[in-house]
Parts: sequence; structure tokens; C-alpha cells
Amino acid sequence: MKRRKIKPSSIIKQIVCILLTLIVLVPCYMVVINSFKTRSESARMNLRFPDVWQFSNYLDVIQKANLLKGLLNSLLYAGVATFLGVMLCAMASFVLSRNRTKINNFIYYFIICGLFFPVNYVTLVRVFQWFHLTNTRLGIIVVYTAMMIPFCVFTIYSFVETVPKSMDEAAILDGASPMQMFFMVAAPMMKPTLVTCFILEFMGVWNDFMTPLYLSTKSNLFPVTMSVYQFFGRNTSYWNMIFADIVMTVIPVLIIYAVGQKYLVSGTNAGAVKG
Repeated sequence: MKRRKIKPSSIIKQIVCILLTLIVLVPCYMVVINSFKTRSESARMNLRFPDVWQFSNYLDVIQKANLLKGLLNSLLYAGVATFLGVMLCAMASFVLSRNRTKINNFIYYFIICGLFFPVNYVTLVRVFQWFHLTNTRLGIIVVYTAMMIPFCVFTIYSFVETVPKSMDEAAILDGASPMQMFFMVAAPMMKPTLVTCFILEFMGVWNDFMTPLYLSTKSNLFPVTMSVYQFFGRNTSYWNMIFADIVMTVIPVLIIYAVGQKYLVSGTNAGAVKG
């Protein structure tokens, strides 16, 4: 049996991958481990375990940083906006993909132009003043829902092409209405790409800082990113508290990602097959 020779290029690739992994993991480890230290220990910013594990840091953060309010606001914004955005975009993409008229093609390309243009917050603030949506949760949800339309339509539209049209025809012959055909036939088959869009957009809304900064001035409307920003401004020397605050804000996103990760790669690849 011949021994398999290890190529130098393969060793170099492995070393590069290990270094890149460490670049990502070491800061995460430092944040987590320093969140359990005292104020003086965390100020050293080292990777050592704490002498005494300070689990009370997390209780202090919940009490002092108004973190629960920020978490609830972020869950509301991310959950409602992402659900509405993904479902509305799924229905629109299904119609645009199945009915290839000139008007529908124009609408599709007009929508995906939004992928290339940034949000004009100055104009958006003025529009919100006209419609009296400034400093309202409804206004923030509407903006987040609108912001995710181009990406979701682009992704789901390509995936719809992989769904056989014979399924639509069979549903029509069975007497299904258009809504029944979408929710009972098409939507279950689009589950991978719908979950993919939901995860990516949920993470985007959860981590967004600029939108609530421009559209809200009331602290009771601030999402978790704004709560962390305010807490950091008041406690710049309490790194143990800041790190604990950061860890708690990341946990919901990790849970969402862990639940839907098996659909993430398959949904992205399937949505890129045609377009």
C-alpha cells in the first residue's frame, strides 16, 4: 500500500485556514471569558480564566443596561419585519416568476435595483414626518420590511424556477384557489430558500444600528444595538459589564442560526441555480 504524499501547498492551505479561524475565534473567546471577570481583571484584556467567576455581571447588566427592553424591541422589529418581508416577497416572487410578462419583468428588475442603492435616511426622515411615523415601532418595522424586499425577491425568484409548473397545474385541476396553491403547494417546496432569507434578514435587522439611530429618539423604542451603545457610553471603564452585554445580545442570533443552519447553504445554492 502506497503512502499518500502530502503536498506542501496542502500544508500551507491548512495553516492559512487555522490562522483565519483563530482570527475569528480568539476575539470571541476574549469577549466571553472577560465577561465573567471583575472590573480590574477585564481591563487587562488577556485570555486567562478569571480568578473568581463573576456570574453576577449578567444580572447587573440586565438591571443597569435596560437590556430586556432592548431585546424585546429587537425581537419585535426583527421577527415581525422579517416574517412580513419574507412572506410578501415570496408571494410577489411566485407571481413574477410564473407570469413572465413585460410589465412583470420590468417590476422584477426595478425591485432588484434596490440592491445597488443605499438608503437615503435624510429623505426617509422627512417622509416619516409627513406620515407621522417618527418615533413609532410601526414606522421602524415598515422600513425594515421595505429594506429587505430587493434581496428576498432576487433570491426567492430564482428558486421559484426550480419548482415544477406541473405542481401548479395539478393544484388548479384539484380546484385550489391561487392562495391555496401558493400556501399548500409552492410555499412548502420553497422552504429552504424562505428559511435562508429569514435567517439572513433577521440577523441583518438584529445587528442594524443606523436605522433606529435616525428614526427614533425615545429610549423605550431603542433595539438592543442602541442599548449596547448607550451602555458603553455610560460605562466605558467597566469592560466586564460591556462584554457581558455583548454576549447577551448575540445569544438570540446564535439560536436562530443554529435552528435554521441546515437550510442556509441548501437554500442559498438552490436560489443561485437560475436567474
